Amino acid sequence: MFNDSRILVTGGAGFIGSALVWALNKRGYSDIVISDRLADNGSWRNLVPLQFSDYIDADDLLGFVERGSDLGGVQYVFHFGACSSTTETNAGFLLNNNFDFTRRLSLWAIEKGVRFVYASSASTYGDGSKGMDDLDHRLDRLRPLNPYAYSKHLFDVYAMRHAYLDRTVSIKYFNVFGPNEDHKGDMRSLVPKALEEIEATGRVSLFKSYRGEWGHGCQERDFLYVKDAVEIALHLAFSKDANGLFNAGTRIAHTWIDLANAVFSAIGRESQIEFIEMPEGLRKHYQYRTRAEIGKLLKSGYHTETISLSDAVKDYVANYLDKGLTLGSCPENER
Repeated sequence: MFNDSRILVTGGAGFIGSALVWALNKRGYSDIVISDRLADNGSWRNLVPLQFSDYIDADDLLGFVERGSDLGGVQYVFHFGACSSTTETNAGFLLNNNFDFTRRLSLWAIEKGVRFVYASSASTYGDGSKGMDDLDHRLDRLRPLNPYAYSKHLFDVYAMRHAYLDRTVSIKYFNVFGPNEDHKGDMRSLVPKALEEIEATGRVSLFKSYRGEWGHGCQERDFLYVKDAVEIALHLAFSKDANGLFNAGTRIAHTWIDLANAVFSAIGRESQIEFIEMPEGLRKHYQYRTRAEIGKLLKSGYHTETISLSDAVKDYVANYLDKGLTLGSCPENER
């Protein structure tokens, strides 16, 4: 697929980044440069079973590229490094880390003729009232609800206004979950948190709804398994005519109750769900429904069927969470 190219993955120890390295390894690629900021959150464990050729601390990466380095002949960049906390309130930090870093790295990639694929987010769509279609020219109408979403949206807008989207790929990921997210703490998906709560109390707690048209736990999300998320990224990177914004999701909106029920089913237990108050500060920033419109992705030639929610949760629980494993740790159990 990549003709033995050298590949840079930022955020390579993180959730989607390490999953991408795993997917590349499965295809026989290991000439991969990983860039990240390893801290005390345990993300280094995601790297242990993976094969890669070099590691550059994220704080050093821009120095290399702005001195004109080609990083040993890198031809593809998957920029998945970012602060992804939707509850982070330091907007200045987010703009520096998520917007400015991306802007500078993308400029280097464009000048070097390097294929640049970066992770945006469905959170940029705000409350969804302006739609969730991935048409480049309609970005200005969006109103993100939190600083994280704004930092992602700001680069999408910058890339559009400077015609970067004609030469790069922005992937607007919807609700990605799966192995290698343990280091995210409170930002993990419901699946591992639900398992912990079931073990402790026998039940799962879901937020109440504060809109009359939505029942408690019936708020909807387009849940995308991380194995599908990285397949989409690889497809778009290889499809040289696929440039611009692309939604990445399943086109199916499931409720939080659906997800909780899938967890109970995966462990063979009867569902026990209670509804709790949503924190006051979260209520005004809450998305009640996300569902990906993926017409552009399909038009680019991507027709791989995504893993169903129940099968994805079952795979995640049985092959990773129950065994305390990360992607690549037990290849005979992976598909």
